[in-house]
Amino acid sequence: MTPAETNNSPREKPIALELRKAGKIFRSDTGAEVRALEDVNLVVRQGEFVTLVGATGCGKTTLLNLVAGLDTADSGHLRLGQGLRFGDNIAHVFQHYTLFPWRTTLSNVSFGLKMRGVSRRQRQARAAELLARVGLSGFENAYPHELSGGMRQRAAIAQALAIEPKLLLMDEPFGAVDDSTRAELQQMLTDLWQDNHTTIMFVTHNIDEAIVLGSRVLVFTDRPGRVSREFEISLPRPRNRIAGEFTDLFVSIRKSLSGQLD
Repeated sequence: MTPAETNNSPREKPIALELRKAGKIFRSDTGAEVRALEDVNLVVRQGEFVTLVGATGCGKTTLLNLVAGLDTADSGHLRLGQGLRFGDNIAHVFQHYTLFPWRTTLSNVSFGLKMRGVSRRQRQARAAELLARVGLSGFENAYPHELSGGMRQRAAIAQALAIEPKLLLMDEPFGAVDDSTRAELQQMLTDLWQDNHTTIMFVTHNIDEAIVLGSRVLVFTDRPGRVSREFEISLPRPRNRIAGEFTDLFVSIRKSLSGQLD
């Protein structure tokens, strides 16, 4: 366990969000019902990096949408911790980039600050600082179509961080990039988290990624989704994928999914 994880034990920190028996049902025009979530019980504490792993379509994205305030639960309840507010200090990073194609990288990253009335000088300085932190110095004036997929996702992460969120929700943000770029983005995100300890909920269907990133891994059942198991990850960072402890965790999580990823 790293000093950062030891000195900032999540169990000693206040709750960032809590779901109790949360459920969500979608209804089609024909009246057919799809139970996306059922009896979801989950507590995330401030500063945690929680990864959620499960098969495609098991309700992980629906859960993030509830937490983001983009949708509401049909049953149970969701409680945000002190200081967290929908539409204010909760940021969302999607698998598909949310950059405006007509804006430069700098303008995209600073857009949220512009909407909050931050002065031009301050928001450009903040955006330039974040672009440097995600490895995009020199690309401030580039447009999204001039960037690679990995670079666009770096810009999207910088865009989300610009508003200094207390909670960062990430929905398979590295799913559309190659393995080498994915590893680079994983390390970049780990470094950013260790610097700021922003609370992060990260959805993936990749067990390896869940272990590499998370301080805790939550396993989702197939639809209707619910948390079936959780694994505390105390491996030192950066995580060594070929270490025996890593492999043991991978196998345990894989078994707990009971073939859902086949």
